[in-house]
Amino acid sequence: MIEVVSKKNFTEVLPLIRAYQEFYNVSEISDDRNAEFFAQFGESSPSGCQFIYREAGNVVGFATVYFSFTSTITAKVAVLNDLYALPSCRGKGVGRQLIEHCRKYAAKNGAARLQWVTASANEQAQKLYDSLDTGKSTWHFYTYNT
Repeated sequence: MIEVVSKKNFTEVLPLIRAYQEFYNVSEISDDRNAEFFAQFGESSPSGCQFIYREAGNVVGFATVYFSFTSTITAKVAVLNDLYALPSCRGKGVGRQLIEHCRKYAAKNGAARLQWVTASANEQAQKLYDSLDTGKSTWHFYTYNT
């Protein structure tokens, strides 16, 4: 079952956010910073929304969608910035259901597309993404720390 992250269930997603950051080898994880940052997303937030996937009462996955814009198609886009399922739940449809839910949320909120990136070494996630009716970009992703 997919739920919007709200004040009622917010603390349940925080351990998964930490696990997601550990998976991507984030060097300085701060639970306090995570709580402050992710509290800004919600059902009525113009910045985006966060969703959890609950199985047998437990939160086993989450996704976060941010809104941005792109001048190449002159439109609002939704960025699936975070997608995570507990290792024991991978391959069971959790990620697929979260992606589809985020796609519907993006469309409902006027985004022309849902887009995301993943690490080139994250082959398990790529198998899921390649199985969807998606386009795979040939663009390179760069970061420049400020």
